[in-house]
Amino acid sequence: MSPLDGFFISDIDDEIFSRIAGKSYKVNCTVPLSDLRYLELRHKNLRGEELRGEMICNVRIAADVLEIFEKLFAANYPIEKVRLIDEYDADDELSMRDNNSSSFNFRVVSFTNRISLHGYGLAVDINPRYNPYIKTVDGKKIIAPDNGADFEDRAKNFPYKITADDLCCRLFREKNFLWGGDCWDDEKDYQHFFMPIEELIP
Repeated sequence: MSPLDGFFISDIDDEIFSRIAGKSYKVNCTVPLSDLRYLELRHKNLRGEELRGEMICNVRIAADVLEIFEKLFAANYPIEKVRLIDEYDADDELSMRDNNSSSFNFRVVSFTNRISLHGYGLAVDINPRYNPYIKTVDGKKIIAPDNGADFEDRAKNFPYKITADDLCCRLFREKNFLWGGDCWDDEKDYQHFFMPIEELIP
């Protein structure tokens, strides 16, 4: 239990499972429910409104993620939405378009057949519309979500932007997460924080 009101971790009980079954927890999901945890948290949007958030992630990162959100909340760091991706029928594009921050969704990495770290609940996306995924495939630039193109230029100032030295990045790095904004030369994933522990994945 977190020491702050409105922040806690729990197992995936029957009520929570009923919300994710067939959506983020697909029929072919290979991740045991015992590897996942439900987080309830609080966050503030750009207007400073206090909101309730929900997230499911891997047990290995649950305590660290909750602590990060506690510190972001205390510092008034703006996060627009934190809803279970199941509210978007586990459609990653719809969730990102709505600027929803999320973690677990059993799915493959874009343009591959490899299970994403999100599929194990080992990655967290923050304010994704304003921090898009950018990659060139067969000479064509892909930006996800598709309404994030205005935020490709990281020299511009705009709300909800994640930078290498902002509080969100620093807190995730303190917990040994990597940031998709500076990990790869051929793609950028400015929303994406992940735990590089693929050796623990079956």
